[in-house]
Amino acid sequence: MANLQSFERTDYQQVKADLHRKILDRLDLEKLGKATGDSARDEVLVVIRNAVNGEVVPLSFAERERLSREILDEIFGLGPLEPLLKDPTISDILVNRFDRVYVERAGKLERTALSFKDNSHLMQIIERIVSRIGRRVDESSPMVDARLADGSRVNAIIPPLAIDGPSLSIRRFGREPVTARQMIENLTLTESMLELLSAMVKGRLNILVSGGTGAGKTTLLNVLSGYIPNSDRIVTIEDAAELQLKQEHVVRLETRPPNIEGKGAVRQRQLVINSLRMRPDRIVVGEVRGEEAFDMLQAMNTGHEGSLTTVHANSPRDAMARVENMVSMANLNIPERAVRHQIASAVHAVVQIARLSDGTRKVITVSEITGMDGDLIGMQDIFSFDRTGTDESGKVRGVFRATGVRPQFAERLATSGARLRPALFESRTEV
Repeated sequence: MANLQSFERTDYQQVKADLHRKILDRLDLEKLGKATGDSARDEVLVVIRNAVNGEVVPLSFAERERLSREILDEIFGLGPLEPLLKDPTISDILVNRFDRVYVERAGKLERTALSFKDNSHLMQIIERIVSRIGRRVDESSPMVDARLADGSRVNAIIPPLAIDGPSLSIRRFGREPVTARQMIENLTLTESMLELLSAMVKGRLNILVSGGTGAGKTTLLNVLSGYIPNSDRIVTIEDAAELQLKQEHVVRLETRPPNIEGKGAVRQRQLVINSLRMRPDRIVVGEVRGEEAFDMLQAMNTGHEGSLTTVHANSPRDAMARVENMVSMANLNIPERAVRHQIASAVHAVVQIARLSDGTRKVITVSEITGMDGDLIGMQDIFSFDRTGTDESGKVRGVFRATGVRPQFAERLATSGARLRPALFESRTEV
């Protein structure tokens, strides 16, 4: 047993690499490239199994089958990452270096037993990912953003910027988007909060979803977008296409990074400006990050009501400050008070979502923008989540609460046909 463990540690990767090389020599790669995916995989798997079975190595049948599958993944897929990409419970795959691979499940990070052979092996996988979208990564261009076939977002950074060797981060998105019902079952929000938010979307209010990295902003934005009527023409604008809208009348736009000469980039602001010429009823921006915030506000104020977007911020008040700072990036020399007035006129509500210490995600507040209060933007909370502590297992305890405030936009919703129950706003707590 000790000899087998010693073999696993010292020689397994070398045997796999040698077999991989032998098998590539035997295969007709030109013919293989013309074959359909399934038939090519089946054909190659037979060759791999024959080669593995012909090797004199102390491996059981199960271990030989595992070796065959891993070599198949090296040829057709992304090597050691393939089993992780097939696991629907994993939301993030983080390769800190070739021998340290972490994943996130249910909001918690955990280290895996998987590893690459060495830095060169990891670089081969990174190059395979970026080459599929016509990009390249090398010393002259050591950072790259890419997207896998399933829509997962990829970021890679290599030496000399990454000191300990190439690093790879993959943000995964489920094949089936999270539904509103699942968010309620997961206690991300309550029935009452969802009733209000769905009425706000149907009533064409402009909503800003705010939260930190990994808080679930895009997931919530996707759920809210589902309440846009099927008759509306929707234009979505994203850095990396993540939204999965089910409506028929949707035009999806995505930014383009610069090419290897540093030219040809298309930024979000250009897409937002262009979208205004596309006769949209609603504009959905995956996330405002810079000067496009000004054009988004202009759109919200000039006939594109019911638009949705997200922003990185830790509270509704921070979200307003962030939007104000991003508008200033447009270098339009607009006075601060005028910028705030435009924000207060454009945005009707801020929905703050957060990932808590136990990995769960909660809608912390639903806040109404009430207009200008002197030189500041006025806000009031309609719903909130009050944390009361943590239990012995580290799970966050708390209650959702209706603050008792009836929003000013309730009358506007009523005139648009989205009538809300008066009891919805009565002060109460919900577990």
